[in-house]
Amino acid sequence: MVPRTPGRSTGGMTPPRLTLPRWAPAPEFLVFGTFVLTLVGGGAWWLLRGDIRGLLPGLGILALTIILLDWRLVFYLFLFTLGFAHEFQLPGGLAMDVPSEPLMLVLMACVALALLFRQQELTTREWQHPLLALLLLQLLWAGASTLTSVDTVKSVKFLLAKLWYLIPFVLGTLLLLRKPAKLWQLSGIYTLSACLTVVYTVVRHAGTGFGFASIHPALQPFYRNHVAYATVLALLLPYALYGAQAALPGRTRRAWQVAIVLLFFGLITSYTRASFLSLPAAAGFYLVLRWRQTRRLLMGIAVAAVAAGSYFAYQSNFMRYAPDFEQTVFNGQNFEKHLEATYELKDVSGMERLYRWIAAARMAHEKPWLGSGPSTFYPEYKRYTIKGFRTYVSDNPERSTTHNYFLLLLAEQGVPGCALFALVVGTALLLVERLYHRSARPEHRRLVLAAGLSFFIIVFHLLLNELVEVDKIGSFFFIALAALMRLDVTIPEKESC
Repeated sequence: MVPRTPGRSTGGMTPPRLTLPRWAPAPEFLVFGTFVLTLVGGGAWWLLRGDIRGLLPGLGILALTIILLDWRLVFYLFLFTLGFAHEFQLPGGLAMDVPSEPLMLVLMACVALALLFRQQELTTREWQHPLLALLLLQLLWAGASTLTSVDTVKSVKFLLAKLWYLIPFVLGTLLLLRKPAKLWQLSGIYTLSACLTVVYTVVRHAGTGFGFASIHPALQPFYRNHVAYATVLALLLPYALYGAQAALPGRTRRAWQVAIVLLFFGLITSYTRASFLSLPAAAGFYLVLRWRQTRRLLMGIAVAAVAAGSYFAYQSNFMRYAPDFEQTVFNGQNFEKHLEATYELKDVSGMERLYRWIAAARMAHEKPWLGSGPSTFYPEYKRYTIKGFRTYVSDNPERSTTHNYFLLLLAEQGVPGCALFALVVGTALLLVERLYHRSARPEHRRLVLAAGLSFFIIVFHLLLNELVEVDKIGSFFFIALAALMRLDVTIPEKESC
């Protein structure tokens, strides 16, 4: 029997379950009664009219009843189906990732209603957390940039889409993680989903001898490209590694260990350079936070970024690196030549990045405060490109953007928008270091490292791609932030003493 909650939560400690009045029947009777009535009605319609669609309203009402009683089920369903989500084209040139985006909308409504009607509450420390404040400021600045956007419709759509990331995956995760150890459950569900897609991809890829050119068709339809595929596998590896350490000897630990092997093998056979580099970079960051050098690392990166920008801008030094159009190619059949072309600055994907980065910098120079508006880089950037950096893929039929999330924000939301995101990243990484040294209990330290290193791996990929608004990756970007907030509230200041 499901216990009935007698009143509203106090201090945010009740599970995320909608409270029923005392006179209402128990939740299981509501679900069963709704199911029986709608099933009988839909079945009668099916028998009389021969139309099986008569069952759909009943199933919809049943699903709604379950959602209202306990929306955690939707969260778990989202995580399990996330690995299998793929893009469907809609009328009017629109597209939607199914079933992930519809479930995100449902989750946004559930979390918003739960907070609005005070069925669950966040503590004052959570509402006042610096990371949550920075995320809110970033959203507000995106709203300000929308006011002067070159395409207001696109920018408004971006703001709405941002809400269905922030509400479910920041606020919703904070409500779910009353016990931080529940993070293993959330990450485990997504890891299972991702591992199933790895098995699917590896089987198809093996049929072509694991060729470099055949990875893209092998991972269809679940991933748009090998970069998204490899990024998902890389960001889940810290959860699998520390989840295996946290689990007791037995089936759970063995399951995590199998996941490590699958994720790593899938990553290696994805032929994705950024993801290869992200793992040793994460290992390096582990040493940095262990030695309490995160602040110096961030300051060094900031100084290097400013110095590099100044050098390339001075007397147009960037023009020295203009590619030879005829020699800039994609070595799709040979991964070794692909790597060789990368460091020789003859790889088409690398040179195309320069082509767009220069355009982004010129856009930011023209509109340094508010930018062109959220989600407007394409096609606005084409007015700012330099022909000397053009490659044979510069027509950009897939309508991709900068391949650097920081530069994307700089172009679309100006210097303040980029700076706010950099503050979110810097604050989160410094928090990882503080929590690591504050944690005396091994279970807390494992959670900090799993969420912190996964977050770092995502940020590393953002230097060469824009992935925060990709459902398979952006969801865990915000889940990691929420997990760090929860751990900051949970781990006492004196635990390390």
